[in-house]
Amino acid sequence: MKCHEIDYEIIGSSMQMVEVELDPQETVIAEAGAMNYMEDGIAFEAKMGDGSEVNQGFMSKLFSAGKRVITGESLFMTHFTNEGVGKKRVAFAAPFPGSIVPLNMAQLGNEITCQKDSFLCAALGTKVDIAFNRKLGSGFFGGEGFILERLQGDGMAFIHAGGTVIEKELNGETLRLDTGCLVAFTSGIEYSIEAQKSLKSMFFGGEGLFMATLKGHGKVWIQSLPFSRLAERVIQHAPSTGGSRQGEGSVLGGIGDMIGGD
Repeated sequence: MKCHEIDYEIIGSSMQMVEVELDPQETVIAEAGAMNYMEDGIAFEAKMGDGSEVNQGFMSKLFSAGKRVITGESLFMTHFTNEGVGKKRVAFAAPFPGSIVPLNMAQLGNEITCQKDSFLCAALGTKVDIAFNRKLGSGFFGGEGFILERLQGDGMAFIHAGGTVIEKELNGETLRLDTGCLVAFTSGIEYSIEAQKSLKSMFFGGEGLFMATLKGHGKVWIQSLPFSRLAERVIQHAPSTGGSRQGEGSVLGGIGDMIGGD
């Protein structure tokens, strides 16, 4: 199925959203809860599956959706269709601060592999599937690197990343990075998760037990601040009492901790 041809605009700088412009009867698919606003004339419907295969049977849809449920994703995807007259717009935003990366799939070999939580939305016709790491042993301990999503199509797709996004072009080189910092890569890249060789570095280096290794020819997108890393720091510095605290990080805050027994 050829993907719908959609126009778009990225809005914002550090906390972005993407505004998609739809011609009459054009459709964009998105993860549940990603929609920010839409103009009158756009109808939306939650459907099982991504709509990339028109003749896909119920059992095939159920199997595909079942893989998403196992990995913690929603059973349904939301389809937004312009049923009005003239061009209409619908906007999508990421659930955490960061950047949105537009991907012209036709220029990227019609296939992108990305972190399972990074997919935001795409033109109807884009196939969204789960891709498991072949090395299950290291994958279970490799955190974010175990379960990936594969996007296939020839239209526009949009993924989101935390912090600043860096695009690297590999021409036979090898790149190693934290599993959580990987956002996406093209089909010409070989991907694996490898354990740290040094026990000292593994337990005291602070970089985790596993690293993602990418090599080959193609593009790689990297994020500077994975949401898992941000959430971990927030939890570490959250007050144990559960209430709000004034003077965080100041002398008064430290005295309050001593008086309160924290």
